[in-house]
Amino acid sequence: MSSILKFKSQYFVLTVLLFLIELLIALFVNDNIIRPYIGDFLVVILIYCFIKSFFDASVRTTALSVLLFAYAVEFLQYCDIIEILGLQNSEFARIIIGTSFAWIDLIAYTAGIIIVLFIEKIINMRVRNK
Repeated sequence: MSSILKFKSQYFVLTVLLFLIELLIALFVNDNIIRPYIGDFLVVILIYCFIKSFFDASVRTTALSVLLFAYAVEFLQYCDIIEILGLQNSEFARIIIGTSFAWIDLIAYTAGIIIVLFIEKIINMRVRNK
């Protein structure tokens, strides 16, 4: 019986790189494209890589779980979760959780996961062909 916990350094390196990119976007970019859309696109890839860094779960299961999690967070934004939790004055919470629902965010999350699935498929095809 194999363990579900398995450290994979390549995913961890990607996690760190994506986190740094997200941090730079959050701190220094205040535009109408990169921060709202590229940031959302990258965040699901970041979460996917983080999970794959430590858990030996299937690509599909991990990707779908991350996408559903992102959708749930977006729905909580729709429900004004920041105000419900009393975190409206916390800049950190406002950045991490977000404050406003947008349908286009769901598209950005979906696009990020589609890219993950596409890249994983290419990698798996190359590994099988060796």
